[in-house]
Amino acid sequence: MPPQGPGSLAVTARERGSFVGLHLPGKPGGRRLVGKTPLLVALATAVVLLGGCSSETKDEWRRAAMPDPASAQGEHNLALWQGAWIAAMVTGIIVWGLIFWSLWRYRRRSESDIPIQTRYNLPIEIFYTIAPVLMVIVFFTHTVRTQDAMLNEGKVDNTIEVVGQQWQWTFNYGIGTRDGSADDDPADDNYPYSSYVYEGGTAQYIPTLVLPVGETTRFNLHSPDVIHDFGVPSFLMKMDVVPGRVNHYAITPTREGTFKGKCYELCGVSHSRMLFNVKVVSVSDYQSYLQDLQSKGRESDKPLIGGTEAHTQDGLATQTGGENQ
Repeated sequence: MPPQGPGSLAVTARERGSFVGLHLPGKPGGRRLVGKTPLLVALATAVVLLGGCSSETKDEWRRAAMPDPASAQGEHNLALWQGAWIAAMVTGIIVWGLIFWSLWRYRRRSESDIPIQTRYNLPIEIFYTIAPVLMVIVFFTHTVRTQDAMLNEGKVDNTIEVVGQQWQWTFNYGIGTRDGSADDDPADDNYPYSSYVYEGGTAQYIPTLVLPVGETTRFNLHSPDVIHDFGVPSFLMKMDVVPGRVNHYAITPTREGTFKGKCYELCGVSHSRMLFNVKVVSVSDYQSYLQDLQSKGRESDKPLIGGTEAHTQDGLATQTGGENQ
């Protein structure tokens, strides 16, 4: 026989409450937490936004943390980046809005409420399958268009033979009139110029790549050893440097200044040493720089593209300030 009396009724009620709480979702305390969740999210968002609103970082917020592009090609990359963030934020707002609306609309209003048990909803499941596919197609289309625009070299004014070797860079600048037809097959032995001047880095010397502002410079990328990757963050452009294959791309700097470049591919134990500086100057200063290299004797009939002509070896500095000792 079950216990009788007022005390036993209290125990039964408590047991019943425990039983219901184990099988039904949510509790009164949980309902209060759901009501506070949007407020907590809004406060956290406000703290993050207010903490980052300074005169130094306002442009970074506009570019979604992307570097300020210093090249015409980088503008295409920035537009794709910003568009992707806008699409992601719109999608996120819709999804989070539906989540919070569902929490509020279908919240449990009493202890006796039991949610409607829905096994599936075919229209919604079809939508959740098709919508992501359509989003991927849109992203893919814009990415391909941006890639084509960035790789469209157009009218090239200069060609520089860039060599990445373990573990530094060599830059070969052409002297005289450029023969653009020589770039049709960058892997052959024909080069756009009849003579070259060069600047090479060592384990103790970081070289500087000099570019003319407003002119389009093509980089032919060579490697005598392993895969490297040649890129300048401020140009928003980089490309692998692959042995046995000459990749290439062009950059049109839009403003003068000094920038940083590096290797983006883990290429060995001294990969971190593969740094270089980039100096964008006027066209006249660019020509003066080439004449200065020529006067220092850093001249050759063909570009130094590595192999037996590589100036840098692991732990061996055969140059000081870019000049042979």
